Amino acid sequence: MSVNYIDSGMFKKMFISGAYNLEAKKEWINELNVFPVPDGDTGTNMTLTILSAVKEVEALKSDEMADIAKAISHGSLRGARGNSGVILSQLLRGLTREIQSHEFIDTRLIASAFERAVETAYKAVMKPKEGTILTVAKGMAKKAATLAKHANEEADIEEFLIRVIEEGNRVLDLTPELLPVLKEAGVVDSGGQGLMVALEGALMALQGKPVARTNVSEETSANSAAPKVDVNRPTEEIKFGYCTEFIINIDKPLPDSEIADLQKFLDSMGDSIVLVPDDDLIKIHVHTNDPGTVLHRAVGYGELSRIKIDNMREEHREMLHLQETQNSSKTETKEPQERKKYGFITVAAGDGFNNLFKDMEVDVVISGGQTMNPSTDDFIKAIEEINADYIFVYPNNKNIIMAANQARDLTEDKTIIVIPTKTVTQGITAMINFAPEYSAEENAEIMNDCISAVSTSQVTYAIRDTKIDDFEISNGDIMAVGDNGLLAVGKDITTVAFDSVKAMMHDSAELISIYYGEGYTEEQASELANKIESEYPNCSVDVQYGGQPVYYCVISVE
Repeated sequence: MSVNYIDSGMFKKMFISGAYNLEAKKEWINELNVFPVPDGDTGTNMTLTILSAVKEVEALKSDEMADIAKAISHGSLRGARGNSGVILSQLLRGLTREIQSHEFIDTRLIASAFERAVETAYKAVMKPKEGTILTVAKGMAKKAATLAKHANEEADIEEFLIRVIEEGNRVLDLTPELLPVLKEAGVVDSGGQGLMVALEGALMALQGKPVARTNVSEETSANSAAPKVDVNRPTEEIKFGYCTEFIINIDKPLPDSEIADLQKFLDSMGDSIVLVPDDDLIKIHVHTNDPGTVLHRAVGYGELSRIKIDNMREEHREMLHLQETQNSSKTETKEPQERKKYGFITVAAGDGFNNLFKDMEVDVVISGGQTMNPSTDDFIKAIEEINADYIFVYPNNKNIIMAANQARDLTEDKTIIVIPTKTVTQGITAMINFAPEYSAEENAEIMNDCISAVSTSQVTYAIRDTKIDDFEISNGDIMAVGDNGLLAVGKDITTVAFDSVKAMMHDSAELISIYYGEGYTEEQASELANKIESEYPNCSVDVQYGGQPVYYCVISVE
């Protein structure tokens, strides 16, 4: 039976089905990450973005198209995480703006909505790059326009969408030819794949086979996870501070002896251990003070996925603060904070970095980074906390800048200045160079100049075999990821870290900073510093505690 139009009820079902299909396949999309590091997050970011919109849609009491469109746009904009999530939110924003004033959707409206979605998304990206989700969306918009041009008002929407999605998948398969880094890694663009998964889920609803939400994980069910810490227990009594969860994907079941060895290792690393072996995977949960070492041991058994690391001490402090705030609000009216000229927001992972920024008088440190990108809403809430005329924001990750910019654009009562810091070391340098006697514009110019002189290396380990930037990488290898690609690969952390410094060095370099994190001790960092000082006696070398998970050390040269 031909479907000639979609009403608001069907549109709502299609959107939710697409979101749940994306959620179900997010780990597969995560694994398309070009760099084989334990933090591929495109699928997670897109899922969290679209589920934020689903939450607002499901809370609606109205079934009007305009209300559904507004909920999708508003929810996805505020929930957007990472570049892929922000671009998805902009695609949804453009699409919903086109359909919001219509009671019914036909093929011609779908075509114009796709066109507006692409136009909106391209405008939101400062330097659009082909071979990405944008290219896939543009290919489908062009196909939809061609089909709609020759269609009549009675055109079958199902057949129309099937052909548009076929074109999207064709363009997706071409993305490795447009981006050499995809071709070298042997993958298609992960954001484009996520978009296709969402659209395929929407089509399934139209065909009477909507995707149900069958596997709600902690990381994608907003505010649904049970607390991991007891708020009545002092923070200092939390013996093991990081709740670490992940899955090891294995080719065949491990012998009982190896499972026993792994259990014994986990027992030595922490408590609250859950180890569930299966034929093709092992699910692990452990509270530990050294998640880096746990993950490095685990990667020896197979590829890792669904990695999630939470700082329970930080969560406990936040819960105590929230409880104190709630209790005090019941008995007294909070005095309004005096308006000041400048405020600061930064993003960081690790208690060392957190404390460092607090010591520099940053108002809000948003917990996050490469392993978990904050949402636009996280930035908006942080902005609302600060009573200042000008607020500087340091995203400290290239995948977070767009979410920060989106929060800036949604703020009306304060001037938000996003300094496009791509690493936490750039954020530190920017904050150090802030001068309160200068204007906001002068400070922004100074900060942008100084961060361009900072080169950064982040040392971690590989979770699969691949080839990138002419480096042959094996599962478990140590890698140093630089600003524009890999800097070094090897078997030893200190050797790889030193090689990455050599790759970053230049004649005008004066300061080298080493921030050691989980899995790398102060003694090891000091050994690395001594080695660097011997090689580069004209440079100052500084060692500090960062406490960051996943990355053994973060090194800057400036």
